[in-house]
Amino acid sequence: MNIKPLADRIVVKAVEAEETTKSGIILTSSAKEKPQVAEVVAVGPGAYDDSGKLIPMSVSVGDRVLTGKYSGTEVKVDGEEYTIVRQDDVLAIVD
Repeated sequence: MNIKPLADRIVVKAVEAEETTKSGIILTSSAKEKPQVAEVVAVGPGAYDDSGKLIPMSVSVGDRVLTGKYSGTEVKVDGEEYTIVRQDDVLAIVD
């Protein structure tokens, strides 16, 4: 099954969180924070402004983005976990 986001929504898949700290301490699953870096899997066509003009999306499929910690809606499709966020919830594109 494919997910096709509408308007200015983006489907992202979280990048695996670090399992050890910089000092070498191994983290348990309960101590890990929700990852904020995610890979863009699908992008909607964009939103329309008040005059009816389409505002294009700033991100594209394959981009790595930084999202808000508690933003979006988590969904599970075919055993994979994804988050659907609005373009406004994307804080930055990570190079």
